[in-house]
Formats: sequence, C-alpha cells, structure tokens
Amino acid sequence: MKLAHNNLGSETSPYLLQHRDNPVHWQPWSTEVLAAAKAANKPVLLSIGYAACHWCHVMAHESFEDDSIAALMNELFVNIKLDREERPDLDSVYQNALALLGQQGGWPLTMFLTPDGDPFWGGTYFPKEARYGRPGFGDVLKSVAEIYAGQPENIRHNVTQIGQALQQMNSGATGSVPSLAMIDQCGHGCLQIMDEQNGGTNGAPKFPQPSLLALLWRTGMRTGADALKRIVRHSLDRMCQGGIYDHVGGGFARYAVDDQWLVPHFEKMLYDNAQLIDLLCDVWRDSGPDGKDGQNPLYATRIAETVDWILRDMRIPGGAFAASLDADSEGVEGKFYVWDEAEIDEILGDDAALFKHMYDVSPTGNWEHKNILNRTKSGLELSDPETEKKLADMRSKLLAVRNKRVWPGWDDKALTDWNAMTIAALAEAAMVFKRAEWLDYAKLAYNFVINSLMTGEKGHGHRRFLHSYRNGKAQHAGMLEDYAHMIRAALRLYECFGEDTYLREATEWCETVENLFADAKGGYFQSASDATDLVVRQKPYMDNAVPAGNAVMAQNLARLYALTGDTKYRDRAEITIATFAGRMDDQFPNMPGLLLAAEMLQNPVQIVLVAKSRSQVYMEMRRAIFATCLPNRAITILADTDALPDLHPAKGKTAIKGRETAYVCQGPVCSAPVTNAEDLAKLLADLPNKAA
Repeated sequence: MKLAHNNLGSETSPYLLQHRDNPVHWQPWSTEVLAAAKAANKPVLLSIGYAACHWCHVMAHESFEDDSIAALMNELFVNIKLDREERPDLDSVYQNALALLGQQGGWPLTMFLTPDGDPFWGGTYFPKEARYGRPGFGDVLKSVAEIYAGQPENIRHNVTQIGQALQQMNSGATGSVPSLAMIDQCGHGCLQIMDEQNGGTNGAPKFPQPSLLALLWRTGMRTGADALKRIVRHSLDRMCQGGIYDHVGGGFARYAVDDQWLVPHFEKMLYDNAQLIDLLCDVWRDSGPDGKDGQNPLYATRIAETVDWILRDMRIPGGAFAASLDADSEGVEGKFYVWDEAEIDEILGDDAALFKHMYDVSPTGNWEHKNILNRTKSGLELSDPETEKKLADMRSKLLAVRNKRVWPGWDDKALTDWNAMTIAALAEAAMVFKRAEWLDYAKLAYNFVINSLMTGEKGHGHRRFLHSYRNGKAQHAGMLEDYAHMIRAALRLYECFGEDTYLREATEWCETVENLFADAKGGYFQSASDATDLVVRQKPYMDNAVPAGNAVMAQNLARLYALTGDTKYRDRAEITIATFAGRMDDQFPNMPGLLLAAEMLQNPVQIVLVAKSRSQVYMEMRRAIFATCLPNRAITILADTDALPDLHPAKGKTAIKGRETAYVCQGPVCSAPVTNAEDLAKLLADLPNKAA
C-alpha cells in the first residue's frame, strides 16, 4: 500500500475531507494501513477529531498545514486521520488509553500507536511551538520517534500496562440491581454537584447533561422532592434563556465555556438537541414552575424553535438529519452567530431599543467586543404575548440577514444513533403538542435509516445496521448505540401508532444485539463480535454527552418486558444493570442511564388502550396519555385484550360494551376501565407520584 501521499480524497466524511489537501500523508483507518506501517517498521500517529471541532481546526492550521511539521510527520510516522463520529468505538478505546496515561481526554486526540494499533503515548491538542506549558508539536514528534526507536522495552512496557488496564475496564464491577430507595439516594446525592445559582453542574465549562437532569427530575417526581425538580427547571431556564441557545435560529450549542451559560462553544450537535427536546417535553408536562399553575410556555417555545431548526437546517435529501454545524466560519469561532450593536440598530430601526434591552446588546458587547444574544439579564421567564410576538418578528429579520453570512461548516453525514435519538424526540414532541407533521418527519427519517443504513434485503432476516451515511454511501459496521437507539425509536413509534411492525422490528434488533454484542460475563460490547480492527472491545456504561450504549439497551429491555411480559427481557436487563452496579456507589452521577433503566424495570406504568378503530375517542385518549409526564410508561394499543401476553397484568380484561377502553396497571394491579379521555387523564394524573 502506498503511504507516500495523502489518501483522504476518496473519503466521504467532511472531517476527513477537510484534511485531504494537507501536506501530511494522511491515511484513513484500515487494517491495510496498519499492515503497511508494520512493513515499514514505523509507529503510527493517530489523529482523531470531528468536523465541528474548533481546536481540531486550530491544530490543523498550525501544524498539519505547515510543510516543516508535515515533513517530520511523514518521515517518522504513518499518519492516520479518523472521524470520531464515524468510529466512536475506536475513539472510545484511545480516549480511555489517554485517561490511563493520566491525561484529560478530548479532541483533537493525538495518539501514538505501534503498527498493531496498541497505544503507548498520547495527548490532545499540541501547539506548533511550545507555549502554555505544552511542548511544541515538532519536539513531541522527534521525542516519540526517538523513544520508539531507541527504547523498545519502554514501549513494550507501556503497551502491556495500557492493554491490561483497558481489558480490566471491561471486567465491570458486579452488584445488585439498585432498589428504588437506592435510586432515590443517588438522585438526591447528585444535588451536591449541582450549581444552585446558575444551574447545571458546578463550575465551567457547562454541558447540558440531559441524562443527569432526567435522573434528578424523575427522582423528584417520584419522591416529591421539590429541590430536585427546582434545580432541573432552573438549569433548563438558564439554558433556554442563555447564550448557549441560538435565539435567532433555534437549537442549543454543545456547551458553554463559562459558568453562566453565556458563551457557547458555538458548534451545534444533533444529539444534544434531540435529548433536550425529550427532557423539555417531560418537564413541560409537569404542573409548571414551583407555586404556579400551568406548563411553562418557555419550554414549549424552545421545543418548537429547536424542532424548526432541525427541520430547516439539518435535514438531508431523503429525510434523515445531518450531524452538526461547525463552531467556525471564515476561520473565526462564533462569527456567524454574534452581532454588533450597530447591526442591530440598522436592521431593527425603531424597534432596536426593546430588542437590545431584552437580549443584552450593548456598544461594547458581552464577549470579545461582540454581542452574544441572551435573555438571562431581562428575566428567565417569557414576557407578555404581545412583546414576545414583537421579538419574534425582530428575530425573523435578524435571521434573514444572518442567512446571508458565510455559513459555518455543515457535517451532513447521517449517523444511525443520532438520527434515532431525533426520531424519538420528534415523535414525543409531536404527540405532546399535537403536531402531526413532526410525526411525519420522524417516520420519514426512520424509514430512511431502515432503507439506507441497513445491509441485506428487507424481510430476509440477519439485516444489520451501518453507522454512517453520506452522499449515497453507507459505511462502517453498526455499533451497540445504533441498535439501542433504533430499538428505542421503534418502541416510541409503536407507542404512537400501535402498529405491530415497530414492536416486531424492535424485538428482531434485540436478538441481533444479543447475538453480536452480548458478553457472556454480562453487559454488551460497543463493537460487534466480528470487529477485527480494535485492540480491545469496550463495554460503555458511563453516560457522557450521549447516554451509554449499555444504559439505553437496559432501558429498552425493561420497556420490552413491560410490553411483552417475556421474562428473557427482564433477565437481560437485570444482568446488564448488575454487571456495572458495583461501580454505582462512587460513580452514580456518571451512570444516570443505568439507574433509570433499573427504575423502569421495577416501576413501569403499563397502559393498555383497546380500540377496534382509530376513532375520535381513540385519538383523544391517546393524546391524554402523552399529555401526562410518564417516563416509565409502556403503552400497548390493540383491537382486543386477547392479544396481550399471558403475563401482562391486564390479560383477560375486556373492552366495555365494545367501546374504546383503557386500563392503567402498576405492578400486578390494574385500574378500573375508563372509556373516555377525560377520565383517563384524571386517572393518570392521580397515579401515586405519577409512578415516574
């Protein structure tokens, strides 16, 4: 294989294509490239990043576009570029390896490997010249190459130590499935890391962390602990009104670099927005801010605006959704999103004074002499409807002007797991807010994934997901997260429509996960059993920006048990949770997803809606279910209760005089039948602690 030139030109990843003209002889990741490195007796320099990564761009401009640095890299190493969004399993391995070296992870990730792919040293961003306590990249390259050539015993020692530690991470720490009391204890324990003043977790940077907030919220619902619910609402208020939210175009940025939620890292990721839509739907459905009646209109507004942004700016041909929008445009971070006061005055004229007051606009700006629009100073609640209508009209004018600017880079690859998260979020929001068109978009994206991101022919079994799609090409074997989130999306659509196809697909994919990803010792590997290019298969159980694959899978299994009564799903969920439960005592803030799975397993709300036709009464009753915040619901819609599984608590119950009839079951006990939406809504509202 020829390594003497840059081989990224035929890739589809926007991130890899950003580097196709570098003087570095970049290669895409493959076993053939590793074999060529072995033949050349050269170590591998692996650089991992993604298209929207600001510091990846900085390092590229400083070093990878520099002829002298590139010459060093080409002479001393075989250089591989990897898009972490295309291969999160590889990124996870090498991020963990860096952590074992005692360093903070992140992107760009710069790892040095043997030709077998074994890591022996690494870092993240290196400046071209030494500064800020970081060595210059040229010096790093020379030192690593000298150590590799002259101290092979040290390299072998590092490889062995890191390899053993990576394997040890997979051993888990078994324990008992946490009881509801322990889950409550963990939820309350998370309060100590929360920022009571600004919301979110203490300090900066601040990430949204929807999984953690969901644990706090659901614990607060179940226990009636106002402190937990209050910190979730306060965190969402600060995010929804802060600079992390794009007040002109909709959607949330990946994180805030400060502790006030003012200054975003301007990249916008699909997965953040999908998770936040889900969480905002849950919190909106509750009784509203403490001491006030009715849902908070701020959340409904932000949900609608964020969905509008996804549908307007993130859809690709065919109906799937793109991965991200970059932080940079014209080589400047945030340039697309910030404003001068003079621009606001010119565009809005006489209305500018009101807008500037509401959105913290000043002559000197609030960030690097520019203005990041935010509403935290003018209040965390929306204003009166007339004022909000005026502000919406003004924002439309600003959006029209902003759309003429040079846009940030758009990573238009469709990722199976991120699309599945968005499908589930759109479906939930559609049902909550009675927006049928959002449900249509969810179905369209679901069908896109089924048709464009699966191998094999429909109806022939053994179909497998692929992970990434761009420009007509689907590639990279599907990972645990792809299956887990598509199962979750299928179950969400099953709850919306009551169509058996979705349940059947979810159960089929569960069996594929069992066959390809299950570990005999418990839990699931991130990569399939036939993956050949990893030094170790990881078992993700801690939530990061996205929930861990094992957590989502355990939640799915718990929900499937509630829907089907099949004890194999209960057993698999228990085994998965127990595999990692021994780590919960000290790691519970990082494991909310598994705690929520344990809660679903023990405390489901099983709702059966019997309807022979999709009548108006049926539609109203279905809406009543979705109008109530019931995160642990398991909805079965069918024509006759005879179709219920034998172990379902509503088995044997019948429709009342042929009318649409609902039963709500907790544990082995089911409610009396109800036959209209009003009675069903009251029944659900009066559930003990809403069985959250």
